[in-house]
Amino acid sequence: MERRALNLCVYCGSHDSVPRGYLDLADEVGAGLAARGWNLVWGGSSAAMMGAVARAARRGGARTLGVIPSGLVALERADPQADELVVVDTMRERKAVMDDRSDAFLALPGGLGTCEELFEVWTSRYLGMHDKPVVLLDPDDHYEGLIKWARELQSRGFASQAALDALVVVRTAEEALDACAG
Repeated sequence: MERRALNLCVYCGSHDSVPRGYLDLADEVGAGLAARGWNLVWGGSSAAMMGAVARAARRGGARTLGVIPSGLVALERADPQADELVVVDTMRERKAVMDDRSDAFLALPGGLGTCEELFEVWTSRYLGMHDKPVVLLDPDDHYEGLIKWARELQSRGFASQAALDALVVVRTAEEALDACAG
């Protein structure tokens, strides 16, 4: 019996002002998932890191599913090259479609939106609402403050060690893709 390709949801930044190294990281992740025969699910933008991961995935032969709210089509520059571009009304709908269509979640360095998406799938994993891998790729301590804060929550009794363990934190794209494979 043939196994279907893993659908990897990647969260990352859409701001063009990020340093080149982050664009290169997104490119590496897109190329890496394609090399594994996987598909990309992402926020549907052609800008910055979001665009880099999608372009690299397509270059490698991956199918790309972009999901973008109608209010962000112009702002985030919806990717016209997506194999499938789903335009929804709200951010909540965006996340629901991405969640439903994904087998694993990978957060790259990003801003508030990336953190919000990461927290939702991380919390859902811990609460047993899904059993899909949730991985944070942090090559340069971008998320050091967030991880420190999460550990502080645990030390004060607001989060369990199991909650922290529901998030896999890695340093390289290869480690991230391995962790997403489960």
